[in-house]
Amino acid sequence: MSTPSLLSLPIRRLWPSDLMSCADLSEDRGWLRVEHKWGFLLTAGTGYGIDDPAGGLAAACVVTRYGPPDRPDLGAIGMVLVAARHARQGLGRRLMRHVVAAMGPTPLTLHATPYGRPLYEELGFKAVGRVEMVKGDFLPVGETSGVATRAATAEDLAPVLRLDEEVFGADRTPLIARLPAFADHFHVAEGDGRIAGYAAAWPNTDSHVIGPLIAHDTETAKALVTSLAAHVDRPLRTDIDVRHEDLLAWMKERGLRAVGASDVMTYGIPELPGDWTRRFAPLTVAAT
Repeated sequence: MSTPSLLSLPIRRLWPSDLMSCADLSEDRGWLRVEHKWGFLLTAGTGYGIDDPAGGLAAACVVTRYGPPDRPDLGAIGMVLVAARHARQGLGRRLMRHVVAAMGPTPLTLHATPYGRPLYEELGFKAVGRVEMVKGDFLPVGETSGVATRAATAEDLAPVLRLDEEVFGADRTPLIARLPAFADHFHVAEGDGRIAGYAAAWPNTDSHVIGPLIAHDTETAKALVTSLAAHVDRPLRTDIDVRHEDLLAWMKERGLRAVGASDVMTYGIPELPGDWTRRFAPLTVAAT
């Protein structure tokens, strides 16, 4: 049973200086420490946390806002974690209610595990989609493609941002502009003299994650994955919208296997904005 003192602890803003405490909390719950991702999210988004009187964090999460800073079009909630010693005591519910209240009328989205989904449903979130996580060593099978891909340059950032806003349905400039520094590899695809897609591969603890993956069509998405895989010597991981059945099947034929899934949930809107047919994978399920 929860103690009054624990549930009355203040919720505070988390800063990049809290990175190690966030990584410790991830490890406490059996996740990878993902310090690189925590650093990125605490810079691009807004972290919220509850300090544990015994030291470290008792709970944490991150909210990434998209659109105008003073009136965001969408907020993505991720990395919702409660220390194992405080599990099932209401801290996660309290933290989520705080975030929902802080975001006011801004629509929200998150990716839910089966463990977390009941709480989010209780708070009013609705499942609107699903992504499947695949991971493994990518084995190219005589790949040939008419789609031209290359490493992105500084001149590509403006057209990439325009394409991303068109496909995602909201301005993600603060997030996407950080990709060149966050990712080890950032590639674009070209077609008819314009950017037809882009993708990045960033380092996780035991793999490289491909995300975001934005592409004009499935063949362009395949070309971007193949291009990135050629520059990575560790297992690949990505989270693919299950509606992209052809891409998922193609990846599994090349050595990746399903290792998990999560539900895409929204609050305040019936579905995500933008064009899902060109949105193949999020940057990370913690930030959409």
